[in-house]
Amino acid sequence: MNNIPIIYSYNEESPGVVYVVDDDESMRQRLEILIKSIGLTPLVFAKGHDFLNFNLPRHPSCLLIDVRLKGMSGFAVQSQMRLQGVDIPIVFITAHGEVEMCVKAMKAGAFDFLAKPFRDQQLIDAIGDAIMVDKERLDRQKMEDNLRRLFESLTQRQREVMRLMFDGFVTKQIAAQLNVSEITVKIHRRAMMTRMQSRSVADLIKKGVRLGLSNQGHHIDLL
Repeated sequence: MNNIPIIYSYNEESPGVVYVVDDDESMRQRLEILIKSIGLTPLVFAKGHDFLNFNLPRHPSCLLIDVRLKGMSGFAVQSQMRLQGVDIPIVFITAHGEVEMCVKAMKAGAFDFLAKPFRDQQLIDAIGDAIMVDKERLDRQKMEDNLRRLFESLTQRQREVMRLMFDGFVTKQIAAQLNVSEITVKIHRRAMMTRMQSRSVADLIKKGVRLGLSNQGHHIDLL
């Protein structure tokens, strides 16, 4: 058998990518045709190692993988994905006798499993749900990355003002803490709020929470 992974071209315009890992060539072909028929992009591999070594594009996606593979099993791939921090949803393809094993895999983070023989619509539904979940994950990640970039654009003084605001200090108290005038505090505060794209203190605090900031003991770890 040819050990070179079968990788179909990635379409940047595709609403989602489905990675397929199966050592059965006929199954790979069937899944490729089905995935393309619903407007998604299939990236197909014969071995788990090939998938793990692939540089995944940042795009809504899921993994469709057989439990029993020659060499590295589907469960071993799942374990390696956790170690590598790969969070895309996993849908296992199983034989009837392996359902109990797959329940354990789901407890370990798998998204779903399909027992053979499965209907095309079952597969389409599972893939659609998994892609939607991954899109939501990427949207959250994009928002958090944007917040981090905004935060990193602040000057040291703006971070100090933000820290004190997060601790509940008002303008007069912040001025006393920093030994500056209230007007100076207001200037830094206005600039900081603008850079953080916050129209209210409540919105700023919510963004701080999403960034994982803490205000225990009148201290906030901004880095």
